[in-house]
Amino acid sequence: MTAVSRTVRVASAHGLHARPVKLFAQAAKETGLPITIAKDSGAPVNAASILGVIALGVEQGDYVTLTADGENAEAALDSLSELLTTDHDA
Repeated sequence: MTAVSRTVRVASAHGLHARPVKLFAQAAKETGLPITIAKDSGAPVNAASILGVIALGVEQGDYVTLTADGENAEAALDSLSELLTTDHDA
């Protein structure tokens, strides 16, 4: 099976800081799939790693690319994309 990618714009007013990253990383882990997140054209990191995702330094309005591999990858990216495009600081 081929990997599936999706690019989304981050909505949280304060970017990906501790609270939204914790929600995102937990959701990524729960999919059971290998999922990465990359900012712009930077190196991808494990989406289930809170420290890895925080280290990307993602701000509101930044674009990130999610990549998942495996069965139900599309559905996993749908739910993770929804988390990223929701403002958790509102």
